[in-house]
Amino acid sequence: MRVLLVEDDELLGSAIQTGLEQFGYTVDWLTHGGQAAAALEREQPDLLVLDLGLPGKDGLTLLRELRARDCHIPVLILTARDTIDDRILGLDMGADDYLVKPFDLGELNARLRAIFRRQSGRTTPLIYYRDMVFNPAAHTIDINGTEVQLHAKANAILEALLQRPGIPLSRERLEQILYGWGEGVESNTVEVHIHHLRKKLGKETILTIRGVGYMVPKP
Repeated sequence: MRVLLVEDDELLGSAIQTGLEQFGYTVDWLTHGGQAAAALEREQPDLLVLDLGLPGKDGLTLLRELRARDCHIPVLILTARDTIDDRILGLDMGADDYLVKPFDLGELNARLRAIFRRQSGRTTPLIYYRDMVFNPAAHTIDINGTEVQLHAKANAILEALLQRPGIPLSRERLEQILYGWGEGVESNTVEVHIHHLRKKLGKETILTIRGVGYMVPKP
């Protein structure tokens, strides 16, 4: 899952980025509201974690502009502004959740998972597909009662594909899910993880759509 973090506090931003990456997210981190606005015009992350007191462009202004152009990226506001009026304003302007600093990193992870689950139309944290039960948070799949642990990147690829059965995802899109802006993309990473997933799940679970990308068929 690709997350854009917009937080101007260097120590806090670094800690959040490191913590979320340990949970399996791919995190891009910006410290300036204007930079974030420009980045969001170029590409769409899966989730936006947004501070409000930002240099260049306030977080609420950034949120207002996103929703004004009908951008549906899920947004979690992460801020020290803790009054009821602040929370109401943030949620009414289009945020999907509102978390006040200081906070627990585990709670932030759980809230991001819940937002993404709702965005995907699911009510359960587990994804059921044929004879498989996939737990994205635990990085495990259960096949006929046998549990298998997944590498974080394979977990991210499988989650992305299972969120959209019947819809191919390109190699470039999967690379965007796996790598942040500052990371070097290894040329065959996607293929390697697809290969390992097929060994665990069966070749027919993930199809190659020639010239397009990869897809899990609709069950």
